[in-house]
Amino acid sequence: MHPGAASSPEPSGPARILVLGGGAREHALVWSLAREAAVEAVLAAPGSDAIGDEPKVRCFPNVSATDAAAVVELATRENVDLVVVGPEAVLAAGVVDALTDAGVPAFGPTKAAAQIESSKAYCRSVAEAAGVRVARGGAFSALEPALSFARELTDAPGSSGVVIKADGLMAGKGVTVCDDYATAEAALRALAGGAAAGGPWVVVEERLMGVEASLIALCDDHGAIALPPARDHKRLLDGDKGPNTGGMGAYSPVPDLPESLCATLVDVIHLPILAELARRGNPFRGALYAGLMLTPEGPVLLECNARFGDPEIQALLPRLAVPLGPLLYGAAQGDLAGAAAALQLNGRMLPTTDDAAVAIVLAAANYPETPRKGDVISGLEEAAVTGATVFHAGTVRGPDGQFRTAGGRVMSVVGLGRTIESARANAERAATAIAWDGMQRRHDIAAVLPPVGAGARPGASPDPVSESAWTRGGAA
Repeated sequence: MHPGAASSPEPSGPARILVLGGGAREHALVWSLAREAAVEAVLAAPGSDAIGDEPKVRCFPNVSATDAAAVVELATRENVDLVVVGPEAVLAAGVVDALTDAGVPAFGPTKAAAQIESSKAYCRSVAEAAGVRVARGGAFSALEPALSFARELTDAPGSSGVVIKADGLMAGKGVTVCDDYATAEAALRALAGGAAAGGPWVVVEERLMGVEASLIALCDDHGAIALPPARDHKRLLDGDKGPNTGGMGAYSPVPDLPESLCATLVDVIHLPILAELARRGNPFRGALYAGLMLTPEGPVLLECNARFGDPEIQALLPRLAVPLGPLLYGAAQGDLAGAAAALQLNGRMLPTTDDAAVAIVLAAANYPETPRKGDVISGLEEAAVTGATVFHAGTVRGPDGQFRTAGGRVMSVVGLGRTIESARANAERAATAIAWDGMQRRHDIAAVLPPVGAGARPGASPDPVSESAWTRGGAA
């Protein structure tokens, strides 16, 4: 049971859980689940050296998370009650389909339902059919029409530019924000060179101005309960400069996205999308991530992911005031409502502690292009003394017992505090203690917070957006 959750009952849930993946997101999931009283053991495939250090945890480094047959064999051999999927590649590989066929409950959508993330064109089609508000745009399977539409958007009065989105899975780095047509043309031609023949390979949308936020909900075909909102920082460098990455830090709560309005967003975004997926014969069970742009006219859906966000989940799980395992188990079995009722939960939002959380990502030299591996990491013990939590993403323990870098985003350092400012100070203190050759990180995660209820472009009124603006459907 998490600190601050003593008043919430903890019903029996899955006793043996298998988490697929080995990054910081999966480390955070393992860390959270292993602390629940009802959980006897947490398995991780492949896991990591750091994940294996958590209590009640056993890793299977020789089992690939995307090898459906190996995962099913492991799950059945170890008599696991629930499999929790971390990375999107596992979903796209159809591992959940294989687990379902074998009768093993899995928290994660089927390959068909995971198209909501693996295909930007499919996501846009589903959202439009569901009446969810999206940016003006379209999906294209040929270069010339895409170029023509990009020109139309950039030439429109008051245009802020266009956004070019590669259709497939791009590990969070397949989006190019273009201020002008020349940049858009270059991005489109670059994508066209590697595009496969057939269906849409790119989505072109108008660029929206505002601030982004993420709202992730646990779903079971038809119902949804949301975690608190979070904000991710995609750019590599301070001031939102440099290339896009998988995410360089996150914080929660989000002052300009009041949790009181998040329940409304679940009603007008998550639930309609779930209904449309079910109508298409692709019911969705898992974590449905809505990436939002908060504009003066209300929130607009930018994208959907079919799994927990990384690094958002590292900042969200330490804030939860209820056990996660029973909810994931209920969702996997199509009974999220029953699991919520057993925890005496009401409404669309999961309860949290009073703490805020800030996660700072530490990345390897040369990330995001060709990350360097093998650099010795120092300061982990010093960081632990500060009280912060470190979730490992790309590390390996060497023969000398020291951790070394083994990936692009190496770890997430999470600080808690009664305010975002104090949480940030705690995260900064711990992150500053850690070092290796060529380490990259941002120093401005959660440093500048929008006014409460702003949800708007710079210079806009800080007054809260009216609820009517949050409930309008259709294109922006």
